[in-house]
Amino acid sequence: MTKDSSSVLPEATQAPPPRAAPPAPKAARGRFPVDVRLAGLFGVFVLLCLVGWLTRPDAFFTEGNLSTVLRLAAAIGVVSVGMTFVIISGGIDLSVGSIVALSSVWATTLATQSFGPVVMVVCALAVGVGCGLINGVLVSYGRVVPFIATLAMYASARGLAERISGRQTQVVRESGFLSVFRGDFLGIPVLIWMFALVFVVGWILLNRTTFGRRTFAVGGNTEAARLAGINVKRHTALVYAVAGLCCGIAAIMVVARTTSGASTNGLYYELDAIAAVVIGGTLLSGGRGTLIGTLIGVLIFTVLGNIFTLNNLDTDIQNIAKGAIIVLAVLLQFRTNRSRKST
Repeated sequence: MTKDSSSVLPEATQAPPPRAAPPAPKAARGRFPVDVRLAGLFGVFVLLCLVGWLTRPDAFFTEGNLSTVLRLAAAIGVVSVGMTFVIISGGIDLSVGSIVALSSVWATTLATQSFGPVVMVVCALAVGVGCGLINGVLVSYGRVVPFIATLAMYASARGLAERISGRQTQVVRESGFLSVFRGDFLGIPVLIWMFALVFVVGWILLNRTTFGRRTFAVGGNTEAARLAGINVKRHTALVYAVAGLCCGIAAIMVVARTTSGASTNGLYYELDAIAAVVIGGTLLSGGRGTLIGTLIGVLIFTVLGNIFTLNNLDTDIQNIAKGAIIVLAVLLQFRTNRSRKST
């Protein structure tokens, strides 16, 4: 009997044995990952602090000035936390400053009508969340472009704030509200504690929960997120609600710091928040970002403004400097993304 020729393969056509995977390079073992961008941002922050100390050594590193810097950074920092969620999800929110104004005016209107501090706080938070939900519903279920939807809210909320306040500043004299939010805890202003609490909760929500993972997924690829079982519309609406909640908290902080509510509160907050988020390394196209970078971005702009104030420099030069920093940050993002794609 002859062997079946089909059962025996020529030696030349036999598949080669599988190769073992190459071992990991020794240089990579035991090495902690370092975010070069965050390290560079922190270096810029340290450099600005050095400039402030060199230009005003008698005033910059004083306890009063540092407290002022942190209190100024608190409100815009809280707004920037919400903006980080929105931009990571692939959206944009141009209405945050107007929502802060509307929330502050509505809360101070209740204060002038002898309502207590609890009602004021609940009102500010409810107005912020409500405006954020409207933005989210328009974007997700109404399929309105985020730029247009939030631009409409930008105009409407500011106009409603002017209507309610009569374009007048409403002074808050509610002792319970002022004693709590203008006071100190362990020697640190309550406003700074509020900012720290919002930042920590936001970081945990973004990096340690399903909500945060879904936010990255929606911003990275909406269709893939939908196919993975994520309710993209509902999640988008919730992300904008989170941004609105942050605006309500920021409104409470602004009212506490200025003891007043006005339709001009939160002016240009949307620009400062977007600038801080972009400087911090969050992609405008969505899908990638970090709250730590946003925090450093907020501190950079706040310290920059403080240096200009201490040295009696014009605000127009400060705005030019902010614009230049934003353009450089966006150009750096484009170059970084292009280099990653090429590799």
